[in-house]
Amino acid sequence: MNHINKVFKSQFFLQNNLHMLVNRFTEDFTVPYHEHDFIEYCYVAEGNGFHHIEQETFPIHKGQLFVIPIGVAHVFRPATPERSSKPPIVYNCLFDTHLAAQLSTFQEQPIQEHLSSLGSKASSYFSVFDRDGSIESIMLKLYREMSVKETGSRTMLYALLNQLIVTAYRRKYGETENPACESADFNHVIHYLEQNFNKAITLSELSRFSGWSSRHLQRLFLKHTGQSFGSFLHNLRIQKSCEMLRSSSLKIGLISDLVGYLSIDSFNIAFKKTVGLTPTEYRKSSYSPR
Repeated sequence: MNHINKVFKSQFFLQNNLHMLVNRFTEDFTVPYHEHDFIEYCYVAEGNGFHHIEQETFPIHKGQLFVIPIGVAHVFRPATPERSSKPPIVYNCLFDTHLAAQLSTFQEQPIQEHLSSLGSKASSYFSVFDRDGSIESIMLKLYREMSVKETGSRTMLYALLNQLIVTAYRRKYGETENPACESADFNHVIHYLEQNFNKAITLSELSRFSGWSSRHLQRLFLKHTGQSFGSFLHNLRIQKSCEMLRSSSLKIGLISDLVGYLSIDSFNIAFKKTVGLTPTEYRKSSYSPR
């Protein structure tokens, strides 16, 4: 996509008396690629598509929370322009540095520093996964308080925003020592690979997606699968190709493309090395027409 940055200004988006805004938006192709002078927490509630951030593109699905610092350019897009597709529905929580400084007075030092970095272009974007629905719950409450404006809504909005900030921070930085949390989050990584095995996924991209360093991810792959990341992805692609060879009459060149290989020659070599047969031999030995 053509990355021409438009700057969204807080005075046009945030309510001056609150210094924040919470909205619910069905993503389309009209919003420009943009950066902003406020901090943004974006929660994917429905649909699918892509999130373009800086020079990266990530497939998105329900349960992802993206934290976008000041000065980071991004935009959400549906998977296709077709009306039959399900475009992403995203809850956005925006707040400026004035409110971030106010909220910091109630936070402990690590989160104070975290908020400061989000507002000073000293931090990179990150994402976390809402494995238990707690982030979605906070976002829905934020949206309701922003919409109804009842007595005490300002107090509730600030309390819920503090809760969102702390929850995202813990997911990103504070739970790697908890084996149960680590295992649940790693299962989400595996699910992501199973849905995107045909794409050119790198370990560094998976690191940004999961919030873990590349080195820690490699340790987790060895711990949970007994394989390196590269071996796991390779074997997953071969497994998917075997399923296609057994259950369809698709041409081998097309199967090679569908499982993520750049050429049929590299696919044939990888398949023979792993399975012990060429794709044609494997199909002849196992495929039975229905």
